[in-house]
Amino acid sequence: MGLDVGSKTVGVAISDPLGFTAQGLEIIQINEEKEQFGFERLTELVEQYKVDKFVIGLPKNMNNTSGPRVDASRAYGEKIAKLFQIPVDYQDERLTTVAAERMLIEQADISRSKRKKVIDKLAAQLILQNYLDRNF
Repeated sequence: MGLDVGSKTVGVAISDPLGFTAQGLEIIQINEEKEQFGFERLTELVEQYKVDKFVIGLPKNMNNTSGPRVDASRAYGEKIAKLFQIPVDYQDERLTTVAAERMLIEQADISRSKRKKVIDKLAAQLILQNYLDRNF
């Protein structure tokens, strides 16, 4: 399962059973400030799709340094590793959201308001697909 962790949403993607392709699944609303991380819905998805690994995108800076969002993504990964007892791996996601937005504009000509509703899901899909391509 691929996750694009933000401060307000988590984009979710899942791979096919053989681990060849990633598909965007949904966006879970969260609130970091109130420590609402969407674990109830994540639990349902983990059980439904029989998840055996999480892949979380790391939004590194272009110069490969880590900022606060990388720390937040790693903290989320630690929480779900402990909660689900499932391994967590990380995938560099630099420019993933930019690529997702470009795809939505160029290929689907989707309006800005509609893009906001699907961008995190598509970013999670790209994170997971990049991970699958790199590791299999």
